[in-house]
Amino acid sequence: MMPESPPLVLEIAMKALPFVAGMMLAGAAVADTPVLAVYAPDYFASDWGPGPGIEAAFEAQCGCDLQYKTGELLPRLLLEGANTEADVAIGFNSDITKKARESGLFAPHGLDTSPLTLPIDWADDTFLPFNYSHTAFIYDNTKVETAPTSFDDLLNAPDDLRLVIQDPRSSISGLALVLWVQNVYGDKAEEAWSKLAPKIVTVTKGWSESYGMFTDGEADMVLSYTTSPAYHIIAEEDLTKSAAIFEDGHYFMVELAAKLKTTDQSDLADQFMGFILSNEFQSMIPTSNWSFPAALAESEWPEGFQSLPTPEKVLFYSEDEAAALRDEAIEAWRRALSQ
Repeated sequence: MMPESPPLVLEIAMKALPFVAGMMLAGAAVADTPVLAVYAPDYFASDWGPGPGIEAAFEAQCGCDLQYKTGELLPRLLLEGANTEADVAIGFNSDITKKARESGLFAPHGLDTSPLTLPIDWADDTFLPFNYSHTAFIYDNTKVETAPTSFDDLLNAPDDLRLVIQDPRSSISGLALVLWVQNVYGDKAEEAWSKLAPKIVTVTKGWSESYGMFTDGEADMVLSYTTSPAYHIIAEEDLTKSAAIFEDGHYFMVELAAKLKTTDQSDLADQFMGFILSNEFQSMIPTSNWSFPAALAESEWPEGFQSLPTPEKVLFYSEDEAAALRDEAIEAWRRALSQ
């Protein structure tokens, strides 16, 4: 026969029951909270990126747990295939959507895209834009007295102009640049690169390295985006950074999101895709991703964005055109810079 428990032990056990029950209920509530797995580039989910604000705003209305999985977006998805844990992927750009689409991993978003305010027509039923900008060269207007107003002006600038760009084999902005040059110069692209080469101080793997060199004063101009000066204007109250606007046009860059076919949270994924077009989501984009929102009227942009000069001519390749020209454009760049 088991001995009776001492009175003190019983008293402690009775007092602990409500706490234990509460912990069990809390654990059950967490277990019942649906999780939305969103694959995104590192920058998106960083403390300074748009991810944290979007996560908080969406969770406030969905009753779910939005979890970012960061890293190289498309390579990871292609590696995981149908076994991916992703419900939604965000951070694609239009120069790689052909490869993404051909994977068969993505489902139609089923949304009305009439709220989009892009400078080009967009009718894609799979990849949904969330922001955009134009590739541009940013300069310090206290050091560069006469900014180029065309690509020819840049090519013919003195060779002591110090320029930093990104590698098109590892950077989406670098790839946009070679496609931009290809669009402007066609079969004379390699000749254009040969003229530009003496001005290029270095080619970095990614955008952040280049832009850091520029802000540290190691270069006069840097390959970036027409929206880059907005950061300096709004966050730093610095009016010394400007985008050189070219009369021959600027290459259009759009970032995109898509729903995975294999998601086990289909309704939640649809809810998030719809949230992308909401004013709440879009109003966070300018001052967290420093880009133009894809579905917000210009009158609702922050003041620092409304004052930015924008190109009159927008250059853009469809995903089929970009895929067909990619290798040729990169090779023209490589040959010219290796001479």
